[in-house]
Amino acid sequence: MRRTPPEFLQGTVDILILRTLAWAPMHGYAISRWVADRSDGALAIDGAALYQALHRLERQKLVEAEWGTSENNRRAKFYALTTAGRAQLRADTEAWRSYAAAVSSVLAPT
Repeated sequence: MRRTPPEFLQGTVDILILRTLAWAPMHGYAISRWVADRSDGALAIDGAALYQALHRLERQKLVEAEWGTSENNRRAKFYALTTAGRAQLRADTEAWRSYAAAVSSVLAPT
């Protein structure tokens, strides 16, 4: 599968992170890996964009973080959705689906 151009990802990083964390608390690398695996490699969030988004979401109180141990026995910061983050994910998902439907309508052959 072809990778999505970075400019397409720019407006979707937050919702991808929130959706990923809806499954379980994860550290940054696991979030990035989950998105790539789930999209069959079409979506990749680079480290800088990922951590900027995680810090922004933490400041907005949509995610919270605590230190723990990763699966390879390294110290890692694990991120989890807050109640506000779950509400934001629901709102963003609805808005995204509506937007995607509208773009699909415009792109559909006449």
